[in-house]
Amino acid sequence: MPAVKSPAKKPAVAAKGRVPYVDLAGQHRPLKAELLKAAGEVIDSGQFILGPQVEAFERAFAALCGARHAVGLNSGTDALVLALRALGVGPGDEVITAANSFVASASCAAVLGAKPVLVDVRPDFNIDPAAIEKAITPRTKAIIPVHLTGRPADMGPILEIASRRGVPVVEDCAQAVLAEYRGKSVGGFGAAGCFSLHPLKTLNACGDAGVLVTNDEKLHESVRTMRNLGLKTRDNCVVWSGNSRLDTIQAAMLLVKLKHLGAWTRARRENAAFYQEALAGIPGVVVPRDAVGEKAVYHTFIIQAERRDELKAYLAGNGVETAVHYPRPIHLQDAAAPLGWARGAFPEAERQSERILSLPVHPDLSRDQLRRVADLVRSFYR
Repeated sequence: MPAVKSPAKKPAVAAKGRVPYVDLAGQHRPLKAELLKAAGEVIDSGQFILGPQVEAFERAFAALCGARHAVGLNSGTDALVLALRALGVGPGDEVITAANSFVASASCAAVLGAKPVLVDVRPDFNIDPAAIEKAITPRTKAIIPVHLTGRPADMGPILEIASRRGVPVVEDCAQAVLAEYRGKSVGGFGAAGCFSLHPLKTLNACGDAGVLVTNDEKLHESVRTMRNLGLKTRDNCVVWSGNSRLDTIQAAMLLVKLKHLGAWTRARRENAAFYQEALAGIPGVVVPRDAVGEKAVYHTFIIQAERRDELKAYLAGNGVETAVHYPRPIHLQDAAAPLGWARGAFPEAERQSERILSLPVHPDLSRDQLRRVADLVRSFYR
């Protein structure tokens, strides 16, 4: 891997060109004709709702994850909600998840009338199994580990605790398509795995979409029914439910993108490897790395940095776009106030929220752009 060269002058003067955090237009440009053709075939068929492309995508995605079943849905959030509903979660129940995730990891329980029970995380951003054990009560009806940043959570001890305490596991795989733990794809460890296919995800629809995978036949059938207003047949509603269907046009375009997912994921991992070498040894900066038995897909490449806000502003001033995922932990969201947690409840999640910075890592970055980002980070801390 090329060495990172220190610039002779300050990057603020010498560096030129913008480094985008994402480049959706660039990603879709070479696929445009194929995507339009796929959408056109759906339009010509007139089968807009649960057309054959939905089932084809479900088969392909289940095979990708090594799961028996997949259900195409309108979002990763609804995948979580329907998984919990299928497991019988409702008012008065508790669902354990991480304090540092996107709000959907907790809201999926709250909208069912259950109580989200948040716990702290490890330095790798993922849920702490020891904290899960302490949080379980007789009302606990599910555990939601989040494979945050595309890095698999430590499923071994989580599954041992869940099995011993008789609590089902629902994996939040929103950022983790193709991530692996001990050689097995995420999504197949618990009762269900829930994936977001939002435009910013590594496998991204051209709009909202999601998918649930499971090896449980009963759960599969239950979610298939609930995604379609509870209709067992066109004329018989067997359970009150809403509309969570995956659009046929989105399924058709996702089938196109599935062919490129492996290459996109390899590019993300290569970009992450460049940063790992280029940013090594900078005082005050912690760089993420795969642990033994992990294969992360780097949906986000999040460093932990001293003077994070100053660094972010410095990079922005030099044309480098960054993001913070997420600046406010779930327990400090306004909606979470009735749950009763104050600042200080989850020290690691709170500490990380003040230090985390997501660097551009998308597959379309050039080596020069990656080097430029690394040079600027090094320049800031010199």
